[in-house]
Amino acid sequence: MTRSRMRAFLCAVVVVTVPAPAILAPPHALVVALSAALAVAVALTRWPYRRIGLDTAATVVVLVSYAVTFAYQGRHQFAGLWLPVETGALLLLFGRVVRRLPGRRAALIGTALGVAAAVALPLRLTLRMPRPTAEASVIACLLSFIAVVAVAAVALYLRSLDDRRVRAVADARRAQRLETARDLHDFVAHEVTGIVLEAQAAQLGELDPRQARELAARVEEAGLRALASMDRMVSALRDPDERAAEEPPPTRVYGLADLPDLVGRFSATGRIPARLDMPGDLVLPVAPEIGSTAYAVVLEALTNVRRHASSATRVMVAVAPVEGAVDGAALRVSVTDDGGGARPNGLAGDDRHGGGTGLIGLAERVRALGGALNAGRQAAGWQVSAVLPVPVGTRGTSRAGR
Repeated sequence: MTRSRMRAFLCAVVVVTVPAPAILAPPHALVVALSAALAVAVALTRWPYRRIGLDTAATVVVLVSYAVTFAYQGRHQFAGLWLPVETGALLLLFGRVVRRLPGRRAALIGTALGVAAAVALPLRLTLRMPRPTAEASVIACLLSFIAVVAVAAVALYLRSLDDRRVRAVADARRAQRLETARDLHDFVAHEVTGIVLEAQAAQLGELDPRQARELAARVEEAGLRALASMDRMVSALRDPDERAAEEPPPTRVYGLADLPDLVGRFSATGRIPARLDMPGDLVLPVAPEIGSTAYAVVLEALTNVRRHASSATRVMVAVAPVEGAVDGAALRVSVTDDGGGARPNGLAGDDRHGGGTGLIGLAERVRALGGALNAGRQAAGWQVSAVLPVPVGTRGTSRAGR
């Protein structure tokens, strides 16, 4: 027997058992027995059920409970016999409503259930006693009210945990989407841009066999790098269970050591020569997140040079420690070209609509590490410059030339 069938079987047994004593009682006892059985059935059922939601079922239960309270004219002993059962079912249903339903419906239906459990049911018993007194009614209502408040407190606490969990999942999904968009912009778009430029250059004139082979090799390498980046992103978006069943792909983290190759590819795949000015053995220890951010700054700046500064004749990439930094060691990364001309305003970095994160996302990434990113005119061209702090705790980590 499956778990759902076992739950349904136990629920049916409980619902049938609740009104069973009414067989030996007068007919009017069946009224309160059926009211209690209905409350138990709704409280134990998993909702929604066959397009009936929890709000509809709870509304029916509370209306029946109020109707029985006002219409019952039998002996108080039978009202007291099923009172604990119906009260417990209403409290359980009250907790589910407060925790699960949306705000307005939870407030309306929850208030009706709370009043029914704290006021209507106790008065159903006390007002039908042979000698009803106000003290007995007040005490009964007060005890029931304490139980209602306790259930409400637990339900609201669980509701806050559920809301926090939902927000955490939404934040995680948003962070994953932003990470995917950043990787798509930083790596795939850069390689595709290089491929497009190669194709445009090939159309300008005839190529001899050697040049054609070199061009095809560069396009192939760029395409393979773009495919590798897309494979990593697709793997990150897959279900965790599916990823666990396979060998995890190696994650490549680019850093300062990859800048010579990046600058070399930029010069080889375009008509703009680029030069890297970086000490061969950078003595400043750099953490992986600092190195990857520095790489992203250079990558974004070079991509923007291709798109917006086609008239540039040279590009200078400089990486060096900042002398006399106020807050300790720091690293300056700058990319300067002499292309002149208009560029995107502010830190947009890309005039395509919806084209990617651009320098805006990169500036947020740099600020998250405690650094600063600036982009603007510099002499006859444009410069993108970032200052990245290097915490003292990163000493001993990998060097740039490693």
